[in-house]
Amino acid sequence: MIEDDLRAAFARHESLAPPAGPVRAAIDRAVVRRRRRRFRLRLGGTALAVAAAALAGFTAVVPRQPPPAAVLGEPAPTGALNVLLLGIDSTSTQRPPLADSVLLVHIPADRGRPYLISIPRDLEVDIPGLHRDKLNAAFAYGAGNDPADRNKGYDLTRRTVAALTGVRVDAGAVLTYPVLRKVTDALGGVEVCLPQQITSSHTRRVYPAGCQRLDGAASADVLRQRRGLPGGGMDRDRNAQRFAAGLLRRAGEQDVLRNPVWLSRVVAEVGPDLTVAGGSVLDLLRVVPEMAAMEPVGLSLPVLGPEGRDPRLRADPESAPAFLAALREDRLAEWAAAHPDGITPIR
Repeated sequence: MIEDDLRAAFARHESLAPPAGPVRAAIDRAVVRRRRRRFRLRLGGTALAVAAAALAGFTAVVPRQPPPAAVLGEPAPTGALNVLLLGIDSTSTQRPPLADSVLLVHIPADRGRPYLISIPRDLEVDIPGLHRDKLNAAFAYGAGNDPADRNKGYDLTRRTVAALTGVRVDAGAVLTYPVLRKVTDALGGVEVCLPQQITSSHTRRVYPAGCQRLDGAASADVLRQRRGLPGGGMDRDRNAQRFAAGLLRRAGEQDVLRNPVWLSRVVAEVGPDLTVAGGSVLDLLRVVPEMAAMEPVGLSLPVLGPEGRDPRLRADPESAPAFLAALREDRLAEWAAAHPDGITPIR
């Protein structure tokens, strides 16, 4: 009896029901968008392993694995490669954000030790199409407002770095501190070897000199510090290199690049905060070489300190040209051997 009453009620109100066609079409569109998003995140898993291995990221080593380019049906890249990675502070009140860290990863043609080249954010440079300003301003000029576009911020910074160094930038990414914290915690912390004690100007926490395991929050705290350090922002860049090397070691110990469960979990958490240059994950994947698992070499562009009240740095007219020539000609191993004092002690 109840069933008959229900059937009758549905029949009386059937004419009031909206057409099913538009509803089904909307559901189908939502399903397609969801599937595409899951696909992008799966691709981003490998890109994350490439891009998230540093404060501003650096190229991760993939031992005993075929190059991603081969997997994608593209020829494996040859010759020296350069990957530009930028770190921005997404919690900053600066809008649009400035690039706190600028790291150029040089992968030599022989696929030997990669070089992490810090370029000071306060370096005075020519910004294409604009004027001379500090390097970190290029990201803000490119990103704009309403809302800030990280891809455009990266692109203008890429063109600025390419003009400064004379090398082609093959790929890159933009990372935020939330990415750094989550990836570090997912790895169970990272060992960082500090040459001097750091007292955080943000949390007042004290980090002693020496090697120590830092969790995500502590890592982000340390890597934000420049006030109170003898070399200011230059020392912060060197600490970023130390963190990058520690993160690479930790990732290698846990073999995370071949752990789909770990990658899936981390990508799901950090996906919204990870921006791959130009929005193309595939472009980044194609420049990941198969390299030997060797600790990277930390270098910095030779610069001169600020003059008077001007906070901007300038490329050293005596040593910077030789350094940049070695970079362009893929001779950084030779340059590092001749300038051991220019190498950042990792630990």
